[in-house]
Amino acid sequence: MSLIFLYILLITGIFVGEFQIKNRIEKKEDGAKHTKFILLHKYHNRGAALNFGQRHRRIVAAVSVIFCIIAFICFLLSLGQKGNHLLRLGLAILLGGAFSNTYDRLKRKYVVDYFSFNVKWKPLRRIVFNLSDFCIIAGALLAATGTP
Repeated sequence: MSLIFLYILLITGIFVGEFQIKNRIEKKEDGAKHTKFILLHKYHNRGAALNFGQRHRRIVAAVSVIFCIIAFICFLLSLGQKGNHLLRLGLAILLGGAFSNTYDRLKRKYVVDYFSFNVKWKPLRRIVFNLSDFCIIAGALLAATGTP
């Protein structure tokens, strides 16, 4: 099985997995559930990170699409190079998360976030994430580490 196929499978798996999780979250009533470390609750983020730009949703969505296109082009260009496996892995993880959140912005007009950390420090506790957010961050860090 070729590595390109595995990268595409990874991108697709992240997107489809998040799609299913977000759909389940959307169907549930908005009641928070607590575990020792995680707070599960539905939140509609109408902007970018931390609701930045929520009054300019079209601009946020356009920037998200442009970002996805640029990242995808970088991914495609990296396929023609030898080595750079960490770069391609990072871009694949990043793209899975970015495609998921961009899909939400275009289709739902908001991004479905659904968990925060059950910590004493309230500013961190108030930030609501989804798995795509972590894929974007982890993918960007891997891609930056793997860039020659």
